[in-house]
Amino acid sequence: MDDDEEEWMAQMGRPRTFDRQAAVEQAMFLFWQQGYESTSLSQLKAGLGGGISAPSFYAAFGSKEALFREAAQCYLDTYARVTECLWDDGLAPRQAIELALRQSARMQSEPGHPPGCMVALGCMSAPTPEHAAVAAPLTASRARTRAGFARCVERGLASGELAAGTDGAALAAAFDGFLSGVSIQARDGIGYAVFDGAITQLMRLWDASRLTA
Repeated sequence: MDDDEEEWMAQMGRPRTFDRQAAVEQAMFLFWQQGYESTSLSQLKAGLGGGISAPSFYAAFGSKEALFREAAQCYLDTYARVTECLWDDGLAPRQAIELALRQSARMQSEPGHPPGCMVALGCMSAPTPEHAAVAAPLTASRARTRAGFARCVERGLASGELAAGTDGAALAAAFDGFLSGVSIQARDGIGYAVFDGAITQLMRLWDASRLTA
């Protein structure tokens, strides 16, 4: 525990005077932008607004780690939903993949929040062994998206839409790897128009693997 955390813990017990859900959302934006290890308690206290006191912070969240877990879950319940279409069997597999790519790329490059994806960037959010477990929900979300791409490709193979000789693992990895790369490019200021065109090109990998008569 950091020294400033110990000092704040000693002052616990005063009533909260802030909007807790709004505080979680503001913390989410800070962690999204900076990651877990690079976001200090002082930055969190200042960023949550409303003049939150140290005792109120600890009474509400318990610790920086607990707040990060809440913030990560807030992201998973909202912004991260853009790829859930990968699991929608009501969509054709190609349609599900393209929709997930476009929705995610649009979200990652839109104004109003930090650029990129908190889940994708989460691999560097808590990179040291000491804090690696903190980012476990983000790691699990990346694995779910990866599995979603693989599942869509498997559906394409099972239905006969994709040729039997298609390397399904490689095709799924191409889609997943592209989506991870969007986060870095969005941080570098690349706009959605570029991603939109790139996705059109990327989907030609699927079309090139279609079963031909």
